[in-house]
Amino acid sequence: MGSIKIGMVHEAQEKVTPAKSAVHIGSGSLQVYSTPSMVSFVERSCHELMAPHLLPEKTSVGSHVDIYHLAPTPLGSTVRVRVEVIGVDGIKVRFTAEVWDEQELVGKCEHERAVIDSDRFLRRVREKQVQV
Repeated sequence: MGSIKIGMVHEAQEKVTPAKSAVHIGSGSLQVYSTPSMVSFVERSCHELMAPHLLPEKTSVGSHVDIYHLAPTPLGSTVRVRVEVIGVDGIKVRFTAEVWDEQELVGKCEHERAVIDSDRFLRRVREKQVQV
């Protein structure tokens, strides 16, 4: 984790498909890019930035999201995200993100991820499954 530094940036893009629409996801009734899809896009992009810098037995999980969905994006558009590391504190990594469509800024976000040991985490999941 020592190689994740403040100022690191990752950019990505995705197509706004019907599966990413508010009506399909259930977060609204319109055929536009959904807020849950935007959150997923930001989280995935932050994970992609971190993954190459973690030991094989480690991964990252989202622990906090604060998002503003500022403007609608129609189906068929392409959205792009730019995520930047703004803080590293122990196992926590904080990011800012901006999401743009072809015309304007459509979302702003702060996101936090925690670095975890995959095996330990999955043991906790299995313990919960036994209790169900």
